[in-house]
Amino acid sequence: MIYLDNSATTKPYKEVLSSFITINEKHFGNPSSLHEMGTTASLLLEKAREQAALILGVKSDEMIFTSGGTESNNSAIKGIAEANRYKGRHIITTDIEHPSVYNTVKELETKGFRVSFLKVNQEGIISLEELKRLLTSETILVSIMHVNNEVGSIQPIQEAGKIIKEKSKAVFHVDAIQSFGKVPILIENSSIDSLSLSAHKFHGMKGNGLLYMKKNLLFTPQLSGGSQERGIRSGTENVGGAVSTAKAMRMTMENMHSQNLNQHRSRLVHFFASRPEVKLVSPQQEGAPHIVNVTVPGLKGEVIVHALEQEGIFISTTSACSSKKAQISKTILAMGFSEKDARGSVRISMSHLTEPAEIDRLLEAWRKVIPPLLKGIKRNEV
Repeated sequence: MIYLDNSATTKPYKEVLSSFITINEKHFGNPSSLHEMGTTASLLLEKAREQAALILGVKSDEMIFTSGGTESNNSAIKGIAEANRYKGRHIITTDIEHPSVYNTVKELETKGFRVSFLKVNQEGIISLEELKRLLTSETILVSIMHVNNEVGSIQPIQEAGKIIKEKSKAVFHVDAIQSFGKVPILIENSSIDSLSLSAHKFHGMKGNGLLYMKKNLLFTPQLSGGSQERGIRSGTENVGGAVSTAKAMRMTMENMHSQNLNQHRSRLVHFFASRPEVKLVSPQQEGAPHIVNVTVPGLKGEVIVHALEQEGIFISTTSACSSKKAQISKTILAMGFSEKDARGSVRISMSHLTEPAEIDRLLEAWRKVIPPLLKGIKRNEV
């Protein structure tokens, strides 16, 4: 089996699984309890928080543990918008956000907020000039993903943040779920006010996420309860999840500067550029190192996925959050590609665990299965 769907989820590190099991077997007390087991759990939770904060270069009391990226994005966007609505009701985001952002701002539109969507070019990059034009005194929130989950476009987050702070008083939220451990992101001394992470995207456990929230940021909590996590996220904390997430962060950062991903991506881009049946969708030069998206016009993406699956290779079509709904990728359409292109697109996503031999096998399988599929279509057309 060759797994190349790492943007959907990653295989947890063995050490991460081990830490999760150990905590839940030996230190399963409620961190809010007054007895020794509760105190031990609380200390473990805060140590994990400190480690996560140190890795991101922020203060530990600015880190909130959540159930994952979707909750982190929802909580940040809704909580910030609701708390600041008396200042204005204008929100800016992009045309190519993950559903956990895109659908959240669409919901806010039904509640009286006005949303502007930044367009992207054919490489999936926003225009900073358009951002300048859209910012007004009514803008209270700008949410931009750092790395696109489908095509790997990297947004100019630092430059965008400077513009936002120069031109407005808006809060700046960044979805960094696909970038952590692959593309550097600087929070310290930046214009970023809140930022989302999801553990299972960097070899952690599913159901665990992080939300960086700058201290003293106006925010309306989205969960009512026992006021855990600075009152921002009520509910008994998942200590095993927090500890294993911090461990996954440390291990991922240790591997971040490995050249494996860049080498794999370079090989794939060179290979697909030489294939007459393929159009490269991902940026050729400046994309994230772990994602390569291509399209084969005339073939449906799911046909390619299943053909490679028969060869023991697992890739995907669009976002895993949307792929079973038979939706055409709004990201690829927003980049100026046709519906036919969008229907034929597939995503290959790697991790630092991906071996060169696995890339060899993918290229071999592609040469074997794709040309016959295209020939079959041409025969049917005749």
